[in-house]
Amino acid sequence: QRSISFRSESRPDLLSPRPWSRNVPPANTKRRDSKLWSETFDVCVNHMLTSKEIKRQEAIFELSQGEEDLIEDLKLAKKAYHDPMLKLSIMTEQELNQIFGTLDSLIPLHEDLLRRLQEVRKPDGSTEHVGHILVGWLPCLNSYDSYCSNQVAAKALLDHKKQDHRVQDFLQRCLESPFSRKLDLWNFLDIPRSRLVKYPLLLREILRHTPNDHPDQQHLEEAINIIQGIVAEINIKTGESECQYYKERLIYLEEGQRDSLIDNSRAVCCHGELKNNRGVKLHVFLFEEVLVITRAVTHNDQLCYQLYRQPIPVRELVLEDLQDGEVRLGGSIRGAFSNNERIKNFFRVSFKNGSQSQTHSLQANDSFNKQQWLNCIRQAKEKAACAGRAGELQAHFLVSPSGRRVAQGEAALEQMEQSDCESDCSMDTSELSADCERMEQTNSCESQKQVETNV
Repeated sequence: QRSISFRSESRPDLLSPRPWSRNVPPANTKRRDSKLWSETFDVCVNHMLTSKEIKRQEAIFELSQGEEDLIEDLKLAKKAYHDPMLKLSIMTEQELNQIFGTLDSLIPLHEDLLRRLQEVRKPDGSTEHVGHILVGWLPCLNSYDSYCSNQVAAKALLDHKKQDHRVQDFLQRCLESPFSRKLDLWNFLDIPRSRLVKYPLLLREILRHTPNDHPDQQHLEEAINIIQGIVAEINIKTGESECQYYKERLIYLEEGQRDSLIDNSRAVCCHGELKNNRGVKLHVFLFEEVLVITRAVTHNDQLCYQLYRQPIPVRELVLEDLQDGEVRLGGSIRGAFSNNERIKNFFRVSFKNGSQSQTHSLQANDSFNKQQWLNCIRQAKEKAACAGRAGELQAHFLVSPSGRRVAQGEAALEQMEQSDCESDCSMDTSELSADCERMEQTNSCESQKQVETNV
């Protein structure tokens, strides 16, 4: 739901043999066996339970087993990656703190939940109540916001450090070792975030197999609401952190390229590498209300993004889905004789405002990536259009003399009514009150119809 932000920017040849790496035969991968509750504990108990109850026990056991696996992976990341790289001075302590973030603080948090779940497990392996445990423990996950918010900067620094042959050699050796299960360091660092977004699914699965009259029913519903709120809040904070990270790394060639729509953005809807029809690699950012086309450059030993053209307001952007073969490469007829793969997955964005105009034919990596861009841009345009209509609707309303928020026409009528009432003192006040009330009701209905028409 956030941006395309955790895609690996690393080169495809990073996993190929290096001249400084050891030539060793492939090691046997240490695989993690999936366990079922019915296979782990005494199966004789199963004949006493209904099919639904067995499924409930399986779901609770999956929650508990997942905590064990998570704790094991977090400890492994620290023991096999963090500590050796610090001891061997492969990275500085400051760099490792940036990459690993607050990972250390997450281990005792999940050990606490695992201990609580094990304490309520009966000798036969079954668990009667878990809802109250989850309701009490889930608020601890609010501490995830700092870890998740740091991931964009952590990933960027890790990718940059991989250019150091000592770092790459160390990570390659780890990847070839059985303990890694063919997972690289970033896979281990991203496991906590993956676990966080999985909790709502796990709890719903337990709830689905919990009878309606079970005491856990109410607690599980409350727990689901808690975790959904936490995940939503962390998503917002992570999105804001990601947006700020990229805004700080934009390089403007001239002051005229600066745009308040960029400064006011709080989220990146989508971003990634695209090519134009001349084969130039561009890094495109779709913020909430503006599309920014840049080139990736290295500045002060950091990856930054230099603006390629003026930012394009989303509301005024024109989007075209181009058919394969429709674009001519290099702006010449030679495109008709080019490799078919080179003229696939293009879309066009254009913008015209007075004397300013831009047109860009952009190529995605594949059809799926292209569809993601099309969907994100369309959604951004719809959202911007809705915001514009809401602003127009708000401008259509004024505060009337009596303090009510009414349409402009009704406010003027109400002012005329007050003026008439003040000037004609000979009229009966009861008749005037009734007449004003009828007029107000009529005008209110007409105004409401007009508002609905405008909407």
